[in-house]
Amino acid sequence: MIVGLGLDLCDASRMRRALERHPRMKWRIFTEGETALCSRRKDPAPCFAARFAAKEAAMKALGTGWSHGIGWRDIEVVRAPGQAPTLAFRGKALERFRGLGAERAVMTITHEGDMAAVVVILEG
Repeated sequence: MIVGLGLDLCDASRMRRALERHPRMKWRIFTEGETALCSRRKDPAPCFAARFAAKEAAMKALGTGWSHGIGWRDIEVVRAPGQAPTLAFRGKALERFRGLGAERAVMTITHEGDMAAVVVILEG
């Protein structure tokens, strides 16, 4: 049964400009693992944009947005080699995930031009 659904878009050009203007932004929003992965790319902006959209979509699926004490780094996009990316919840995000009766998060990420789109489904 679906207990949460979220969708978000993020423009890589906008993310690129934001990271150039506010370099510390990446450490406030992204985990060490996300930052390391994206920073290895020739152009890290699309990678960061996709992870930002995933966090936003996950917050929407949780039904909280940026409220209820859920922070950006409480949600992480993780990817094992050869596997599709998945979500890891920590802290207040994990509490909310469990509170909804969610047992699994399913996510898809796509890129088209400078846009990254993410859909998150929480299943319980």
